[in-house]
Amino acid sequence: MSHNNTTGTRRGPIVSSEHLSRSAEELSEFEFGLIIASHAFQRWMARCMTAAGLPELNSLDVLVLHSVNHRKRAKRQADICLVLNVEETHTVSYALKKLGKLELVESERHGKETFFRTTEKGRQACHGYAEIREACLVDSLSTLGVERKDLHHIAASLRAISGLYDQAARSAASL
Repeated sequence: MSHNNTTGTRRGPIVSSEHLSRSAEELSEFEFGLIIASHAFQRWMARCMTAAGLPELNSLDVLVLHSVNHRKRAKRQADICLVLNVEETHTVSYALKKLGKLELVESERHGKETFFRTTEKGRQACHGYAEIREACLVDSLSTLGVERKDLHHIAASLRAISGLYDQAARSAASL
């Protein structure tokens, strides 16, 4: 969608790489939206956790902590990577070690498998994060005209699109 600026000339969509938008302008505009949304979300996670009292956690650490805490069941590293769609397993391994040193998660061995679960301190950190998220973010959605029920459709679309990008990545790897 083009907009007129104050001089009356037409501007194209906002994209990060004009050379990629020649044949798929809408896709380039969408990708730029993903880029800035991803960076804003990562910044939000780290700052929200800082407000919850853990300034040493980065966005991946926060994601891993919440994943381990999910449904209050112990998780294997491989399952955490799968759910978060993280290919670089060493980054999740590092995050788990960091969370362990901060006494937010603990590990237990079952045969050859190591499982991770949140400690009481980890559960409290997740609870604090949730309270700050509620106070700072949840009600703000209505200012955009986004209803909570609309988020289901948006989330489903993002998951479907991520599948397309995963398939495209596999195709590109075989070229």
